[in-house]
Amino acid sequence: MPLTLRNVRPWGGDPADVTLDGGAVTAVVPAAQEGAASAGGGTEPGAGVVDGRGRILLPSFSDVHVHLDSTRLGLPFRPHTGSPGVWNMMLNDRNNWRDAEASITERATHALGAMIERGTTRVRSYAQVDADAGLERFEAVLVARETHRDRADVAVIAFPQAGLLREAGSAEVLEEALRLGADVVGGIDPCALDRDPVKHLDIVFGFAEKYSRPVDIHLHEPGQLGLFSIELILERTRALGMQGLVTISHAFALADLPDGQLDGLLAEMAELDVSVATVAPATPLPLEKLTAAGIRVGLGEDGQRDYWSPYGNADMLDRTWQLAFTNRFRADELIEHCVAVATVGGASVIDPAAQRLSSLADRPGLAVGDPAELVLVEGDTVAAAVMDKLPGRTVIHRGGVVADGLQLV
Repeated sequence: MPLTLRNVRPWGGDPADVTLDGGAVTAVVPAAQEGAASAGGGTEPGAGVVDGRGRILLPSFSDVHVHLDSTRLGLPFRPHTGSPGVWNMMLNDRNNWRDAEASITERATHALGAMIERGTTRVRSYAQVDADAGLERFEAVLVARETHRDRADVAVIAFPQAGLLREAGSAEVLEEALRLGADVVGGIDPCALDRDPVKHLDIVFGFAEKYSRPVDIHLHEPGQLGLFSIELILERTRALGMQGLVTISHAFALADLPDGQLDGLLAEMAELDVSVATVAPATPLPLEKLTAAGIRVGLGEDGQRDYWSPYGNADMLDRTWQLAFTNRFRADELIEHCVAVATVGGASVIDPAAQRLSSLADRPGLAVGDPAELVLVEGDTVAAAVMDKLPGRTVIHRGGVVADGLQLV
């Protein structure tokens, strides 16, 4: 059934009536007068109508880097007990995650529901698979996805958080998750964690080729070490013809490479259509350069109040604020670009065939023919909405309202 969003402001612009049908935007017309039907706006008898109340209409958020299997959202706050280093933090998580006040399935399901309530309808979640957890965490994320299957699209990454070479059986459990339907092959720090980048990447890309899956590699490695790993990733991407099917998450090395190295690397990443997922770290990635190079960039919340970090609250609008803040953006255009990265940018990371951002000023996602993945937010402007992060959001997935208190008229 068609759905009309009456009196909304697409990307904070002039009031409009927006009609959705068949999972897509089918009409965008100037807002009708009070009590009048919008010409071509889908308000014919039997059509549903949402009163937008002048709120801003945006594409819904796309969280492309979230660990649903580690969250403690909804549970009592717990002091941080981890120590520095990926391996040490992983061990801290391993020592605690089974002893939480709720099961991992309950926690993953709750966190995903909270994300949807706050405006996220497209998700790429990690699910840790290793010799200790086996498939338990992977299966929990699958249950969460199934529970919310009509409210959000979720892709699951089989993620070897403990590496692939340090513990016997790690590669085998990763492959079993792929046999059971994991959507993406994960990898992590081939040099710093597994200390054998060739073997690590051979396993990851070997599985990608065998099961026809895309790849997503956590890369915390800094500077020249990270550059070395990225070059190996690009080498395999080219050799296997996996253009558009590889994502580098975190990619911290991009933040501290000299311009001479960075510019050439970004050009090669763009040529191979390798995307980047960031979580808005304290040392930000060169977001403006990535966009100018034509690289797909998405945003994610990472772990959310878990055994790795107390940060994260299921709100991608809050993480968008963090992306703008860590980049020291003040101009409205740049803050709005962060919103574009958190919405349409992330959608293009998940699906390389989706619409992409073409410049810092690009604001796609709300024209006729675009997917009906939308969120209504309060705010005078888009930048103000990011600053204020107000409640009262209406969330739309596949053309239907899936969260919020506004009722169909």
